[in-house]
Amino acid sequence: MRYLLTLILTSSIFLASAQEQVISLYDGPAPGSENWVHPPEKGKTNVPIEYNISEPTLTVYPADGRINTGTAVIIAPGGGYFILATQHEGSEVAEWFTRQGVTAFVLRYRVQQMEKYPDDMQAAFSDPSTLAEKTSEVMHMAGDDGKKAVGYVRTHAQEWGVNPNRIGFMGFSAGGGVTMSVAYESRGINKPDFIAPIYPYIPEYLSGSPVPDSLPAFIVVASDDPLQLAPASTEIYERWLEAGNEAELHAYAAGGHGFGTLPQKLPSDGWLERMGEWLGSRGLLWPENPEGWAATSSYQAQKDWNDKKEELMRTDWPNLARYAAANEALPPPANGENRVVFMGNSITEGWVGIHPEFFSENPYVGRGISGQTTPQMLGRFRQDVIRLNPAVVVILAGTNDIAQNTGPITIEDTFGYIKSMAELAKENDIRVVLCSVLPAYEYPWNPGLAPNEKIPELNKLIREYALSEGFEYVDYFAAMSNDRNGLRSDLGSDGVHPNLKGYEIMEPLVQDAIRSALGN
Repeated sequence: MRYLLTLILTSSIFLASAQEQVISLYDGPAPGSENWVHPPEKGKTNVPIEYNISEPTLTVYPADGRINTGTAVIIAPGGGYFILATQHEGSEVAEWFTRQGVTAFVLRYRVQQMEKYPDDMQAAFSDPSTLAEKTSEVMHMAGDDGKKAVGYVRTHAQEWGVNPNRIGFMGFSAGGGVTMSVAYESRGINKPDFIAPIYPYIPEYLSGSPVPDSLPAFIVVASDDPLQLAPASTEIYERWLEAGNEAELHAYAAGGHGFGTLPQKLPSDGWLERMGEWLGSRGLLWPENPEGWAATSSYQAQKDWNDKKEELMRTDWPNLARYAAANEALPPPANGENRVVFMGNSITEGWVGIHPEFFSENPYVGRGISGQTTPQMLGRFRQDVIRLNPAVVVILAGTNDIAQNTGPITIEDTFGYIKSMAELAKENDIRVVLCSVLPAYEYPWNPGLAPNEKIPELNKLIREYALSEGFEYVDYFAAMSNDRNGLRSDLGSDGVHPNLKGYEIMEPLVQDAIRSALGN
């Protein structure tokens, strides 16, 4: 029993979250605990913990990834019904989900009151009969809090951009017990659409409960769980299959108990990624009715793209392979031909796709690669520009640096890479056209970086450098920005990438600059 107590304490980490919204589940005191007198506390032995929770709350973590899937998950941390491990079984799990476009809610459910921590907890865990007596009532209360949480999220789904038919519930250890209470006892508005019990402890009062219909389950446990909870997980799996429900069980050979997001360098470390794959396969990591750019893609297409991108980051960081064959097939410029190479990112690549005639009817060669930052472009500049023998290079780069596509970078360093590309061109008798970065108020795939403030700073450096070196400068920003320094809504659907109308504004501007560069 003392080992159990130590295990629970050492796996319970608290993280104060001042930035997220905290919502009380009940209008007044929670039913059944109106007379509880001990206020909530934060304590610490080996790690910080939270205890004496008498007023249940939900902490909201809105989806902050490139896309809001409409899916939501309520997360119940573990802690033996005495404490709550709200970091590695709470906030860190929630933050992982937000990056997948899922809105997460961390549930602080009621736990056993203690006059003196940790003495009361140690005494309870040293005597099984005392432990059962003290936790029997609070287990029911915690289950009620879980059911209340599902109902609250479904009732307020529109406020958070949540699809009311895509609300899941997951929990760890004792929180897994809350999960199963919600699964077995919920009806109607309080019933989740999927569950994920993670190394769950199942209260005895739930024994023999009928399995609910149409409730998919994702189950995780370690076979070497020292609390011997693996059989409970396999029982859930078998009962779910017998009832005709969908279920997936991951029983890792090693992992112990309470691992949550704690890295152990074991296969169990990847359980969250496996859950993401499970959700993705069920269509829950893509909007039910996608709009804008999402309507032309899918979860699987984006997953394939991300997998390819990660592979390239390991094996071909500048993506030299992207245009290797095309460069080989491109003949030298004809006599009198003033070839122009457009070096850039997705805005340049999309230009060729959306308005290919602009390139085919002119001696223009597009060499844009989606997602690239300026150091990647510099890495392929000799292959994709210099060796093509152009008369002019048009450089449009920098927005993905500000979006931190390859990690944080200063505006000055981004400008330095652009400057290095221009210097390479000049050394090889290639005339240079430098372009302003297009306006963007926010990056859908990485919000909160204030590009509407940083892009003008970078553009100022580019413009001053172009003037000092005698290079041509194209001011797309002034022609395409709105009053918030964002991309005009009629020029692009996602606030970053131009549509055909946007490119039609850009084309005469850059052609004037190309003619001027050739004239010089």
